[in-house]
Amino acid sequence: AVQSRVFSVGNGVLWAEAGVGAVATQAIVDVSYGPQSLSLLRQGMAPAAIIKKVWDADPDPDTLRWTKHGRQFAVMDAKGNYAAFTGTKASDWAGHKSGVFCTAPGNILAGPGVVDSMVVAFERTKGRLALRLLAALEAGQLAGGDKRGMQSAALLIVKKDAGVWLHNDVVARLQVDDNPEPIKELRRLVEKSPASRPPRPPAR
Repeated sequence: AVQSRVFSVGNGVLWAEAGVGAVATQAIVDVSYGPQSLSLLRQGMAPAAIIKKVWDADPDPDTLRWTKHGRQFAVMDAKGNYAAFTGTKASDWAGHKSGVFCTAPGNILAGPGVVDSMVVAFERTKGRLALRLLAALEAGQLAGGDKRGMQSAALLIVKKDAGVWLHNDVVARLQVDDNPEPIKELRRLVEKSPASRPPRPPAR
């Protein structure tokens, strides 16, 4: 899940594949980090090794405006193992905080308390994953959030054959592209979606 003061943040940040893992690509974004990382997860590579391989292989084609030293990304496999990276030129405050089956990276934040609060909220909130992710976004915003304000938010959850339709792995793919209260609107969408309800029983 993600929130930012940019238009349609979900289009560049969130990547996931059922049974494989999830990736977040942020800050001075190279969106190719998403599919590259998922491909390496499919091959069985560990998240920490993926972080190093993808960043090292980045040719850094625009060092003035889009330097690789400003990249930020996180990789988690299907078992919950993860690694995160924040480049030295990601816009201040930038960093990440890790917890139990979660990691919270951020940039242009009010301070480290934002990611700290997100991890605490995720770990303390019970119930469906969508609601835990929302709690993390809400806690981060209460701690100061993006210094520039709010504009868009998104959430992506996948699980093999757990979507609404048959042979559908997407539990939730929800985006708020332009809204003065994107997290509130994202919560409204989540609460209307199957992602906030108990999973359906398996077919007999």
